[in-house]
Amino acid sequence: MVRTYREIAIEEMLGTVEEAMSQVLDWWGDLPPPMKEAIEQFRTQLGAAIDSVEFVKKALERRVPESTDKATEQR
Repeated sequence: MVRTYREIAIEEMLGTVEEAMSQVLDWWGDLPPPMKEAIEQFRTQLGAAIDSVEFVKKALERRVPESTDKATEQR
């Protein structure tokens, strides 16, 4: 699967948000549905924010070389 830097940036930011929410709740299981919905709403807003800045959008739309993509997946 070919990924873009935009997709990786969004996934990593969402991971940070999910981790922070879990820590605040001291919840190490699955997040409750309202929090999952909030994260999905944030995903949409984050994508729109990235796309609203043209040079950032162009930079992040580039495809990730396969070797970099595999390194990112291992994190």
